[in-house]
Amino acid sequence: MVFLSLLAISWIFLLIQYATASVTVYGLTGAIAPTDTASASTSAASPAYTGQAAFNTIVLTAPALPNPAPATQFGLQLQNSAQNVVGLSIQQSGAFYGFSIEMSVVTQVSQYPPSLSACATAVLTSPIRLSSRYQFARTFINPPFLNLMSLITQRAGRVNIRVGGNTQETAVLVDSLPDGLAIQKDKVDSSNPTETPTLIFTAEIIYMLANVSQLVNTKWYLGVPMNDTANLRLQIAEAAESILGNNLLGLQLGNEPDLYSGHGHRPPTYSPFDYFGEFSVVVQAIQDNSNIPIRNNLIAPSVATGPWIPEDVWNTGFIPAYTNSLGALAVEHYPDDNCAAAFPDAGFGPPKDPQTVFQNYLTHTSGINIVQPYLNSSLIAQQSGKPFLMFETNSASCGGFPGVSDSFGAALWALDYGLQMAYSNFSGALLHVGGADDTYNPFTPPPTNETGFHQWTIGPTFYSVLAMSETLGNTNTSQLVDLQANGNNEFTPAYAVYEGGSLARLALFNFITDPSGANDYTVSISIGGGDTGQPNGTPAQVSVKYLLAPSVAEKENITWAGQTLGAMFKADGRLQGSEQVQTVTCDQNANTCDVKVPAPGFALVFLTDNALQESNPQSTMTFSTSSVTRTINTATVDPAVLATSNGQNGQVRAGLGSTSKGSVNAARAAIIVPSIATLLALLAGLSILGVLSRTTS
Repeated sequence: MVFLSLLAISWIFLLIQYATASVTVYGLTGAIAPTDTASASTSAASPAYTGQAAFNTIVLTAPALPNPAPATQFGLQLQNSAQNVVGLSIQQSGAFYGFSIEMSVVTQVSQYPPSLSACATAVLTSPIRLSSRYQFARTFINPPFLNLMSLITQRAGRVNIRVGGNTQETAVLVDSLPDGLAIQKDKVDSSNPTETPTLIFTAEIIYMLANVSQLVNTKWYLGVPMNDTANLRLQIAEAAESILGNNLLGLQLGNEPDLYSGHGHRPPTYSPFDYFGEFSVVVQAIQDNSNIPIRNNLIAPSVATGPWIPEDVWNTGFIPAYTNSLGALAVEHYPDDNCAAAFPDAGFGPPKDPQTVFQNYLTHTSGINIVQPYLNSSLIAQQSGKPFLMFETNSASCGGFPGVSDSFGAALWALDYGLQMAYSNFSGALLHVGGADDTYNPFTPPPTNETGFHQWTIGPTFYSVLAMSETLGNTNTSQLVDLQANGNNEFTPAYAVYEGGSLARLALFNFITDPSGANDYTVSISIGGGDTGQPNGTPAQVSVKYLLAPSVAEKENITWAGQTLGAMFKADGRLQGSEQVQTVTCDQNANTCDVKVPAPGFALVFLTDNALQESNPQSTMTFSTSSVTRTINTATVDPAVLATSNGQNGQVRAGLGSTSKGSVNAARAAIIVPSIATLLALLAGLSILGVLSRTTS
């Protein structure tokens, strides 16, 4: 008892510095024990936010009305059966749109970032691995991230995520890191204009991904480094196949090899034939590695369509030479860049004016022009029996344009762009997620030191992914056709979606901003009849969901079917408000159904009850936190969730990273401090059962 008392006294001295620490104790059955709530306080106002690019408040002016304006009344004559429809796409999945997460920020978007000021911590991992340092898994998965992924999986069946990017090229998998870190950055690559750091990480990152998949149906692409083929680092492939199993979709071997030379990673003479030879070295090493049993899931060449075009790689004989190793063919593309503003000393020239480029994203022509250079490659991929992927994309490289990439206009653009890719026979596309210095993120967690009083920020493009998943449904049989609506007007595009061979949905866009309502348009839909050779097929009524905002320049007041994910710093990943599905009565005698599309807006028209039910989940699994140390912006957890999946794995997680300029220092580990309850247990000489999950504020 003397020893225990001395030990308790030593802890009391520590508590003088950290008096507001609290502990959640998990019993051996996963039940939640009473929590020390002494740290809750309402005596001070929430600190003011100081500002980062992902949270900028720049609002641009919506472009002027086009002159001439498109017609506000037009018709669409459709066939109910896909049998005679010309130009239909290949069959598509509702999970067509997924996410590409920069490897260095994966802990920020999928883990709680623990720090001395992080106050709400959730433990939502399963006990599939014990950490050699602490003897239990210490991964914290962000409930808002799980909620967002759950929204997609409930509609699309699953969500596909790639972890990689520029930082995968310098990534090194190690057995352990000091202080229990899972990931840290070594140094900045000064030869790279984006200042990409070297990443060092442990297998706990991959276990974290596996834990996410256990909670939400998530599949992963993982990046494998190719920066040094003389000293290959294939440990990430070994660990990924072993840990992720069927949740691993593929391994991206090399990221944007056509930019290797420009980034100083290869000689100026580096060519597609050089890449062909280096790819052979890695393929052979994988074939010789018994720890990599799956050898046909490589994703390549992932060119940026900069110095090289995909055909430069195809012309080397790449596909037939490596067909047995390739799981999919991939490219990466951004239609513009904001590099001059992001890196003013890197020689990119004068920065571009976001207001000037804004209008470039607000037409159907944008998506068509982006996709056009890849039409030949998508055909080659089909002929080769390979999926063709847009592996990384977003509005503009180097973080996007403030006021453009985070506007409602970007949501309409990304949705139209995604549908155009699907129509053009891509098999999937991944919207990139960067750090807090990027404006184009579909979702962004709060800065590390603001997690106690701020929640997440949902970018407008997340609504694009949500609407895309409902447009395509979850049967994996959807086929699209661009209807070239309204005289092929670039401001009012439309797509028909056939599912299982029958007409199921219509996707209608209006890129114009006009608060007067004068440029809202009404489309008269007719199914069958006329000279189609099919009987009248217009239903008695249709259902419509709208993606709406007051202006294309709007950043926060965005709704999907009347629901929103919340304003900046106010999202927990769950839709807020009541869902609003409009019912439109049709005139079956005239074989017409009139649907209105506001300016601006997107309308998803469900032509059958089955299509609506498929895209309208009755309930969505949600996740929330149990530790409450603030009274602002906190949520609660269902104890059954922890008890049945992960109630015995609480521990603080450290180690954050970012590829964004100005955020290149390795994060520090948090300090673990016991609560008063722990001291009392020590003084009494009791043994505390279970695992301690601690949050500090």
